[in-house]
Amino acid sequence: MSVDYKKNNNGKCPVMHGGVTKSGESNTARLWPNSINLDILHQHDTKTNPLPNFNYKKEVKKLNFKALKKDLLKLMTDSQEWWPADLGSYTGLMVRLTWHQVGTYREFDGRPNVGSHRFSPQDSWPDNTNLDKARRILWPIKKKYGNKLSWSDLMVLAGTMAYEKAGFKTFGFSFGREDIWGPEKDVYWGKETVPLAVNRYGDPQDRSSLEAPLAASHFQLVYVNPEGVEGKPDPVRTAMDVRETFGRMGMNDVETAALTVGGHSIGRAHGNGNPANLGPEPAGADIHEQGFGWVQENGTGVNQITSGLEGAWTTNPDKWDHQYLDLLLNYEWESKKSPAGAWQWEPINLEEEKKPVDLGDPNKKARLMFTDADMAMAMDPEYRKISEKFYKDPKFFEDSFARAWFKLTHRTMGNKDNYIGPWAPKEDLLWQGNVLPSKKKYSVEKVKKMIAASKLSISDLITTAWDSARTYRRTDKRGGANGARIRLEPMKNWEANEPKKLSKVLKVLENIAKKTGASISDTIILAGNVGLEKALKKGGSKVKVPFYPGRGDSSQEQTEIKSFKWLEPLHDGFRNYVKSDYSVMPEELILERASLMGLTAKEMTCLVGGMRVLGTNHESAKNKGIFTDKVGALTNDFFVNLVDMKYMWKPTGKNSYDIIDRKTKKIRFTASRADLVFGSNSILRSYAEVYAQDDNKEKFIKDFVEIWTKIMNADRPNIKRLN
Repeated sequence: MSVDYKKNNNGKCPVMHGGVTKSGESNTARLWPNSINLDILHQHDTKTNPLPNFNYKKEVKKLNFKALKKDLLKLMTDSQEWWPADLGSYTGLMVRLTWHQVGTYREFDGRPNVGSHRFSPQDSWPDNTNLDKARRILWPIKKKYGNKLSWSDLMVLAGTMAYEKAGFKTFGFSFGREDIWGPEKDVYWGKETVPLAVNRYGDPQDRSSLEAPLAASHFQLVYVNPEGVEGKPDPVRTAMDVRETFGRMGMNDVETAALTVGGHSIGRAHGNGNPANLGPEPAGADIHEQGFGWVQENGTGVNQITSGLEGAWTTNPDKWDHQYLDLLLNYEWESKKSPAGAWQWEPINLEEEKKPVDLGDPNKKARLMFTDADMAMAMDPEYRKISEKFYKDPKFFEDSFARAWFKLTHRTMGNKDNYIGPWAPKEDLLWQGNVLPSKKKYSVEKVKKMIAASKLSISDLITTAWDSARTYRRTDKRGGANGARIRLEPMKNWEANEPKKLSKVLKVLENIAKKTGASISDTIILAGNVGLEKALKKGGSKVKVPFYPGRGDSSQEQTEIKSFKWLEPLHDGFRNYVKSDYSVMPEELILERASLMGLTAKEMTCLVGGMRVLGTNHESAKNKGIFTDKVGALTNDFFVNLVDMKYMWKPTGKNSYDIIDRKTKKIRFTASRADLVFGSNSILRSYAEVYAQDDNKEKFIKDFVEIWTKIMNADRPNIKRLN
């Protein structure tokens, strides 16, 4: 226990202070910055959840949906004195809240969770200025509907209802987004430490050189800089950033243009004041501000500072109309500075009647402005073509925007199996990755017998099932074994899947599926179970592996190649595979994959130990990490040999090590960093020691089977456990 002497000018008494109570004070991180962060696997531990054992997906179905919609529509014009609505309407504010909540999604890793928006760092990004007020305005709705309505659902629904209030017919909405109870620790936002830093690209002239998995053009922005690239107006160059950013979100040019036009068809920007008068962000504000940030004297209504840009996009910013396109295509624009000093575009010779009403005086007119990204829709050749098509065909524009908005707000929800509520659209959309359930009945035992009788090895059976299932990401609920897409483009040709071997295995399994009436996806998972049961028997265990039938098979036409390519495993430490020589260490990569798969540190440890002795390494890894003489038998040998002090370890090259008998000096095994980390990291070693104990052999087997079953069924939220 320490005595902390914290003094100001008046002096303060010492206090007994033995706890690490500030963020960033972690002893391990401070002293050994290269230590892997296992906390990312436990960030949503049950201890953080104030609603343990609460089933949101069940409870949300009990909502009075009609009453909720009525209340939200009413709220849009219920102006609060402490934060007055623009011209009496919160529609623009709520659209911005939803936009900035869902707009951080990136296809590369499916992160972040939409619920992370109410926690730092996101709640304190400069791009999210004053969205803390939007959440407080929504509080009466959350308070009324309670646990049946998550914050995550509410913050997405708010923008959708705002469009309805403005007069636009949306495509639909699904409930089902569960809340998290703290910030996500596994989201990489970039190496910058200063907001709007300009060193984000490998080559500033090549906007595709933006570091993966990032999408936003600047640190702590959701999309692109509204003033232009690096704060300088240049719509043609900004168009490059817009295309790259939205492309990494999974949007094509039509969807991007629709979102830009539709997103700015209602609402306004705020920059009528001095930004120097803004107080600190929520995370930096004093305790008496109670989570409010960016406080300024007289900083509501007409004098508000948010983005720094000032003015409305259209004459009537609370009404849905097609004026945005008229202004974009039929007027000349010039670059000007807002009162807050931000670059924006304003129309030349705009008729007085087309100017929006001033927030402070209804008898006065205000500015009408566009951002650099808005101007990109007219000045980039491809975006201009699309904008002109939207202008000539309003129905096409409205349909494009409705669909793009739905995609933007539902990208993290996976396929339609996860949709809840009366407003969820019935139409199948290609990007959803939907899988029709199998309706055929077949004999599970017959399929198992035919698989067991085939000439496929234990490794063949297990790796095929694993490769099929491992693509599932908890982040955006995409991928997984359901659909058997491992036999389709692009998955069947991924290096990680060993295409030649995979083709031979699939040929056998597809033939069995055809003869028995089973779906190919069920057959693949059954094959993995058969292989595992053979390995269990070989190791002297009689444990059975649970199987839950009902998977369906997808077609190539149901598979969007461009979207699914992001699921390619560039690394898989569970099979000791790394596609290339990356700057990130293999032990960090396996941690990343475990995080995406929703595994705990214990589960990650158990899986690696089992997969190694089963002989499931990728062909490129040869015998690394196979610390056993009984390959193909499920035993705890990996852990026994890993922690045994009769061996020492010797580096033999990049990511290559020999395990050597201390007495004989003979090489006993070889290993990678993804193997050795389970002995070197003190936390992981504690798990390895548990599994190495003589009295935990059976525990290891049972744990492995349980975790295996979890992964094989991770992509089936509505699974009916039949056996």
